[in-house]
Amino acid sequence: MAAVWQKETARLLTELTGEARPDVAVRLVLKDAVEHRLEIIARGLRHFESKYQMTFPEYKRRWDSEDKPADYSFEAESDYLEWEALITRQARLEKLHAD
Repeated sequence: MAAVWQKETARLLTELTGEARPDVAVRLVLKDAVEHRLEIIARGLRHFESKYQMTFPEYKRRWDSEDKPADYSFEAESDYLEWEALITRQARLEKLHAD
């Protein structure tokens, strides 16, 4: 199925990527967008790893052991959920990027 591109959209895609074929240019833009999101996710992961001085699997083991009541503060729970979401999004985007 061939896509129909408005002239302005096709021109913008060409200017942005240097690719004259809009369908190829869109794939390039999407690839760049995925790479950009992966960079943002990596920064978020580094933030949590620095804050807790461990990787997520290590933090999850500690979390699951229920040894430290401080791990169940609102901040710790929020961080856990956000950290886990970053890991999940990273895996999905890496799969898209590999395809």
